[in-house]
Amino acid sequence: MSDTPNLDLLDEPRLDHESGQALLVANIAGPVLRDLGYRLVRVKLSLGGTTILQIMVERPDGTLTVDDCEKVSEALSPALDVDDPVKQAYRLEISSPGIDRPLVRLSDFRRAVGQEAKIETHVLVEGRKRFRGRIDSLDETGPVPLIVFTRSDTKPGETETVKLPVGDVADGRLILTDELIRETLRAAKAAREAAGLPEEPEDTDDAAPAPEVPARGPGRFAAKNALKAKPLIPPGARKPR
Repeated sequence: MSDTPNLDLLDEPRLDHESGQALLVANIAGPVLRDLGYRLVRVKLSLGGTTILQIMVERPDGTLTVDDCEKVSEALSPALDVDDPVKQAYRLEISSPGIDRPLVRLSDFRRAVGQEAKIETHVLVEGRKRFRGRIDSLDETGPVPLIVFTRSDTKPGETETVKLPVGDVADGRLILTDELIRETLRAAKAAREAAGLPEEPEDTDDAAPAPEVPARGPGRFAAKNALKAKPLIPPGARKPR
């Protein structure tokens, strides 16, 4: 895998953004990741018994490795400690978008053509905001790119094929299907062959040491940062489990 990022993809803007504390985190994380050659996918702050700050990251080609997660974690932890965007104690998790990934950029929808997805729009399109079905194509001939979408959730009298303006998309995510898994494995194999890397061993997730990947972490990869307590721990330091 080449270490030289595609600058066009690296600087490609996201279609939608977070709000509140998650937006503050995204504003800090985005430039740090860009300098390292990664792209921010999404920031999610989950409140509960333990507050979890999940930061989804990827290379411009959509890939991510365990080593990438460690590198990102070591760079982001000090930046978050200094700016302190989340006031409560939290656990930081760095993860890949996963196979059933969020669709947050135009290039994500290009790669997702032919796959099943769920899409939610900011405004009503043909009387509704939520759609489930297949992404048939991305029409980029007009002033606004349109997602040509065949619905699988139609009711009697509803239109099966719709065109969703990309700018109206509030949330999009691939649906985990056998075809998506096969396509993901084919792409991963091609990427390894192009980079001259050996085949991945089977069951790599199960083979990973338990302390390295928290059980609650989403995606294939997650950083091992422990709960960040207040007052702040020194930048980059990790509280023992």
